Amino acid sequence: MLQKMIVVDNPDKWNIKIENVPFVSAREYLTDLKYRDLKNVRVYNLCKSYRYQSLGYYVSLIAQARGHKVLPDVMTIQDLKIQTVLQSAMDDIDELIQKSLRGIKSEHFELSIYFGKNLSKTYDLLSKKFFEMFTVPFLRIFFEHDKKKWNIASIKTISSSEIPEHHYSYVEEFAIEYFSQKRFATKTHKKFKFDIAILYDPNEEAPPSDEKALKRFIKAANHCDMYAELITKQDYARLGEFDALFIRETTNVHHHTYRFARKAEAEGLIVIDDPTSILRCTNKVYLEELLDHHGIRTPKSMILHKNNIKETLDYIGLPCVLKQPDSAFSVGVYKAKTYEEYLEHVNKIFTVSDLVIVQEFLPSQFDWRIGVLGGKPLFACKYYMAKNHWQIKDNSAEKKDQHGDAETMAVAKVPEKVIQAAIKTAKLMGNGLYGVDLKEIDGKVFVIEINDNPNIDYGVEDGYLKDDLYAMVMQHFHDLIDELRSGEK
Repeated sequence: MLQKMIVVDNPDKWNIKIENVPFVSAREYLTDLKYRDLKNVRVYNLCKSYRYQSLGYYVSLIAQARGHKVLPDVMTIQDLKIQTVLQSAMDDIDELIQKSLRGIKSEHFELSIYFGKNLSKTYDLLSKKFFEMFTVPFLRIFFEHDKKKWNIASIKTISSSEIPEHHYSYVEEFAIEYFSQKRFATKTHKKFKFDIAILYDPNEEAPPSDEKALKRFIKAANHCDMYAELITKQDYARLGEFDALFIRETTNVHHHTYRFARKAEAEGLIVIDDPTSILRCTNKVYLEELLDHHGIRTPKSMILHKNNIKETLDYIGLPCVLKQPDSAFSVGVYKAKTYEEYLEHVNKIFTVSDLVIVQEFLPSQFDWRIGVLGGKPLFACKYYMAKNHWQIKDNSAEKKDQHGDAETMAVAKVPEKVIQAAIKTAKLMGNGLYGVDLKEIDGKVFVIEINDNPNIDYGVEDGYLKDDLYAMVMQHFHDLIDELRSGEK
């Protein structure tokens, strides 16, 4: 069972008494050796400042180094300074924000949150949602109204010294209520050695794994002595309950999947997709530079900006393929057969990105998709082009979401040079789970792209290995967790 402690600058200045939750000074926690070797500890850092290299900052940093669960963790402290993270939070709960604040007449509003609650019950649900996304004991959200809607101006942690005196009785009440809840109860599934969370979106139109595949992942996890649970974006605050996170939802840097990955990694979980892989794989400008730097053959490519539009086309030629840097599932990828189409697609992408990837068009009947896990080939598929289309997926209005056929085979039957190119490419991304797309033309292998969140659907990618595919993925998780836990002993 987790042992809980509250770390503050000076315990004598706190009058709150919480049963079985001691107050410990920051200096004592950082310097007394008895805290260094404690196991199964959850630390609540209520220091007056989380500023870089302050005592509060080091409490969170050292707690993570010791393997203690800490709230807030260093990643969350830093995330509150990143505008893209704040915008992602806004996008996730925009409807709730507008509904909760619609009665406010001024153009500015501050929401103070203490352990997920506000002094006014009107904002309880909104406060709870922010607490789930940014698990910080004391949080203040600054909102601005731009005549059309409410927007988040900034989010900051509240130091204990910034809590108004007339709020202290509420803080005490909220703290006692928070720690009395049975969120830390021991698990009921004791027969399993580890716990793995599988993040998915039940409403996603084209998820990386369908319902049948998810069920097989859960079954495979159980056979590997792991309890597996499907979670959604609403379960952000629960990540600390698990040993690993497996993301089976389409990833993006400006998305809750990236926050989940960062949070899980900071909590000491094994994570696939890890945040570094998401960051690398979801931007094709980065991939183009990386693959070129390492001498990996790709279609003739060039990074286009507003000052080299003509030069790029002169180099690549027509027809060509234009890619939005964060395109996925063939969305944001266009083929231009004429100069007019080229300009049309360039200008369309320029509305969302300052850079465009332009590649020569290499026609083929199919693309290879090689799944790579932990640096080793996992599965091999041929993805055939959609009927009367140049991509494996036709996103046109007439044939929405139409895919070409897929043929799955033993890795041993794939040309060795295809496998080696896939492995070399995947290793540049990391040690997780990747899907490498390649073409083989006139005896030459071209890497088209690499995906951090490859599809594993029932009846497609598992077509050759069947249930063994799910078992291999879950055994990989088990081995990584086992290795990590052994190193902590």
